[in-house]
This record gives sequence, structure tokens and C-alpha cells, in this order.
Amino acid sequence: MKDSALNLEFVADLSLPVGDVPRAWYIDAPTFEPVRLGNWVGSVVEGGDVNFFNVAFNPHAHGTHTETAGHILPERHSVHRHFKDYFTKALVLTVAPSNDVVSLKDFKARWEIMGDSAVTSVIVRTESEPRSVATQTYSNTDWPYLDAAIGTFLREQGVDHLLIDQPSVDREEDGGALACHRAFWGPQPEKLLHRTISELLHIPAHVQDGYYLLNLQVAPLDNDAAPSRPLLYR
Repeated sequence: MKDSALNLEFVADLSLPVGDVPRAWYIDAPTFEPVRLGNWVGSVVEGGDVNFFNVAFNPHAHGTHTETAGHILPERHSVHRHFKDYFTKALVLTVAPSNDVVSLKDFKARWEIMGDSAVTSVIVRTESEPRSVATQTYSNTDWPYLDAAIGTFLREQGVDHLLIDQPSVDREEDGGALACHRAFWGPQPEKLLHRTISELLHIPAHVQDGYYLLNLQVAPLDNDAAPSRPLLYR
């Protein structure tokens, strides 16, 4: 990304939609049900005036989402109330896992190749060929995850927003440790609620490693996590 010019004709959408697909964490797909009030139905197909559906989904499981440290704290902290970095300088890095884990050594090797330009957001791609959006599911796949030391490293580098193309920065089954989450948010996460982790990204193959302007759009949902739409410009 150049500081002096921005090509608004280049935009890459890194989001997975909330749709009829069970993405992760062993739960069923979202449900979309028309509202029924007496003889009235919120479905044009069923004779209603408009489509007026109730939608039931889980932000962590059903699409691209952004979460604050409220994810691991006993108090309820809303990502909507704390996230304010709508536009940030971001670095996209592709780092191949070894035995399902991205090591700090491999991550730092890619980091150093790309230079030391200060960034607020880092987008980690673990799969060079993205899966099909229509069939992208992860439950019981033991997806690639990040060494917790990467979370510590990024926090020490001043990175506030960590994004990844997997359902979690941590291992699918880790006994509740959430080691990388905790390392990234640090020993006092309640004091750094503006810092976020975004997961379940879909990073198109044409998006090359490098620097971008990230517009991270987060739905105004009062929850520890909310659906999000990361858009890249350069």
C-alpha cells in the first residue's frame, strides 16, 4: 500500500457470508424462518407482502467474525462498543503450517522478508489455495493454528488486530487453553478491549502478500463477537 495513492478500483472482500452452511464448532447451519403472526406470514413465497425472517446463527461458527477480549472474560464486553479502528494499515502474510501449527520461527521469517513497516493489522493466510465459499466447512478437521508465541510477538510489535483464514487462531481442540488468544490480548485483556481477533476469513488467491489499507466492517451487535467484512484496498 502506498501512502500517497490508493486504487479504489482494487477491493478484495475477505468475508465468508452467514448462509446455509455449517461452518465450524459442530453446530448446525443457521436458520432462516419467516415470522408468523396469526394469518400473516413474512414470506412472499407463502403469500406474504414482504420477506420478514428471523435468523438464528452463532457469530463464532457461521461466518467471518471479529471478537474482542470479551470472548475470554467473565464480564460481557461488546466488540461493537470497543472496536473503532475502521481503517488501518494491514500486512497480509502467507505462512505454511508444519504439522498443523504455524511456528514463530516461520512466521518471523516471512515477517522479516516483508520489511519492518509499522502496521496496525496483520492478516495471516495459512492456505495458499482458498476453499470453495459454498462448501467451506471446518468441524473435526484439526485446522492449522498459530503458535501462542506469535500472539505475544504481535502484541509486542504494537499490532492491534489479528486476522486469520481459519475458524480460530488456536487449535480446534485445546482443552480450553486458547493460548494464542490469551497471548495476543495479554495479561490484562480487560484494559485493551479495542484490540480484536478476526477469524474464518476467505482470502482470494489473487490477493498477494503485502501491505494494504484494511477497512474492517463489524456489524453493530452487542456481543463479544459479531459478523464482519474485511475489505482490502491498495
